[in-house]
Amino acid sequence: MQVTATQAKNRFGAMCAHAKIEPVFVEKDGRIDTVIVSARQFSELQATNHSDTLAQRKAQFEQSHSAWLAEQKQRFEAHGLWCDDLRVW
Repeated sequence: MQVTATQAKNRFGAMCAHAKIEPVFVEKDGRIDTVIVSARQFSELQATNHSDTLAQRKAQFEQSHSAWLAEQKQRFEAHGLWCDDLRVW
């Protein structure tokens, strides 16, 4: 369901009830600004969003970008940081 911000404000109770069935998209200035979801749906989103720990995400990143990381490390070893010879006056 898609409603304007004014409609959502004037019929907030009905929007909350409808959010238990499906998300309610609130439009402001012609664009979707906010989405109202039920507490159950929000909990599910949080659970799926935070399922991986930081260490797991780091390991996945390093595995999927290992070639790029190796290239950057090699460039650093050969040339140092790009800003090493900048002077503060």
